[in-house]
Amino acid sequence: MAEPGVRSPQMKSPEMKSPLGRAIGLGSAKEGVEHWWWQRISSIALVPLSLWFVISVIRLAGADLETVVNWLDNPVPAVLFVLLIAATFYHGALGLQVVIEDYVENESAKFAALIVMKLAAFLLAALGIFSVLKLAFVS
Repeated sequence: MAEPGVRSPQMKSPEMKSPLGRAIGLGSAKEGVEHWWWQRISSIALVPLSLWFVISVIRLAGADLETVVNWLDNPVPAVLFVLLIAATFYHGALGLQVVIEDYVENESAKFAALIVMKLAAFLLAALGIFSVLKLAFVS
């Protein structure tokens, strides 16, 4: 019989380890919670912004370009549109990050895919925001 406090050789096999023993060394269980919360917060922000956008597009259906530009001249639609673009690309990047982390096994490919995805999301969000601001201020 093993002395108290000394592990027997059988306890080292993965089948005999406690759940805590198996989890030690696998990373923090808290690390995904912040990511999860930000995805939920961004989705909550997207609900009213998306509803506002859909209603606005329906109201602007059939309008000419000048009417749309005049609509974006107002600060409220311009700011809401910028927030919609930012929240959409942020939420999308968070979701794609989870997919890449879960399904890309090669660490180098995973790292490269995450970098490309985040840069693409940032670039597309910046392009969309720039376009709204150009219409709002330059026209």
